[in-house]
Amino acid sequence: MQTLVELVAKKRDGGRLSEDEIARIIRAHSDGELADYQMAALLMAIFFRGMDDAETVALTRAMLHSGDVLDLSSVPGRKVDKHSTGGVGDKVSICLAPLVAACGVPVPMVSGRGLGHTGGTLDKLEAIPGFDVALDVDAFARIVREVGACMIGQTARIAPADKRIYALRDVTATVESIPLIVASILSKKLAEGIDALVLDVKVGRGAFMKTLDDARALATALVRVGTAAGKRVSALLTDMSAPLGRTVGNAIETREAIEVLHGRGPGDLVACTLALGEEMLIAGGAAASAAEARPKLEAAIASGAAAEVFARMIAAQKGDPAVVHDAGRLPRAPVVVEVAAQDEGYVAAVDPLEIGLSAVALGAGRTRADQRVDPAVGIELAAVRGDRVDRGAPLARIHARRADDARAAADRVRAAFRLGPTPAEAPALVLERIEA
Repeated sequence: MQTLVELVAKKRDGGRLSEDEIARIIRAHSDGELADYQMAALLMAIFFRGMDDAETVALTRAMLHSGDVLDLSSVPGRKVDKHSTGGVGDKVSICLAPLVAACGVPVPMVSGRGLGHTGGTLDKLEAIPGFDVALDVDAFARIVREVGACMIGQTARIAPADKRIYALRDVTATVESIPLIVASILSKKLAEGIDALVLDVKVGRGAFMKTLDDARALATALVRVGTAAGKRVSALLTDMSAPLGRTVGNAIETREAIEVLHGRGPGDLVACTLALGEEMLIAGGAAASAAEARPKLEAAIASGAAAEVFARMIAAQKGDPAVVHDAGRLPRAPVVVEVAAQDEGYVAAVDPLEIGLSAVALGAGRTRADQRVDPAVGIELAAVRGDRVDRGAPLARIHARRADDARAAADRVRAAFRLGPTPAEAPALVLERIEA
């Protein structure tokens, strides 16, 4: 039998790891026999050498069975979750889960922290005072049954191998690997006890998949592996050539997601939420088509039912439900600095990667696995693609802990905006739909 170091070298040299070898590696890392620095070496080897379908399935299974697979049979109806591959300003899960639950489809959601330049749903939810994302599996099942939706992080019993690997990927520049992304997403999602999964695969400069071909390859792999596991899986490829919505941060994104539940919010964020909601209602059996699903979603917003579900979910998870009707209770940065345009014209582009990295530098994201995020800081866009701006008009507002931090970020944020002489046409939000 080869040593663990030999198995790392095997993948480094382009070899194929067997199912037994992958299971052994995951067990050894979980038990501490394989150190984090050795796993980091393997992750880099996988990043460059890749994995075939059989290896990816084996990795998914090994990570899935490193913990418990939840039994949500006590929750009536088809349980449906949604996962985004990550984008700048992507706070969709926060408004989508209660919205879909308000339409009668249970949503058990295990979410993650920020990765690289993209924010994490858990970090945004934790901006709500008292909100607990570390519930045990019994509480998770109970809240899904009683409220209709629950959003937690990985517990010690849900794909624990992925939790350790996820943190390593974030700080070893190995996030953008299709086999690692597929195994990470599906090991968590299949452990939830769901019946169906809707995927939002982001495409563009602000996403991990920069090109349509790469995003399509990832979405196809996710749908194929998830379907092979017996789940109904579909994917939307959505545009990430600009930040989604007008906020990038934690508390400010949560505030914007709440706006959607009150029938407000930026058009692109609302459109993305409704498109994914349609997929989830169809997968959950609450609608036969998108045309049937859309009015149900809109009615749940207009009636206040979606906001009420969110308030109930927050209360069940020990948070302050008053934030749903008073967003001023969310953390606020002590310093807000405007970034002014130095020329006039139309906003032709807003670079989402630069905006995301600027937010991380302010403290909204992590550069080390053990780092805490600042819930109050972030970047608010005062102008978006297509807007006309005059010289001296605000392009963005930087929410910072200190004035020096805001000034340090200002030039980078300003450079993320490109102005032109004529209005720019935004690309379609939903680029493709992929199903088995």
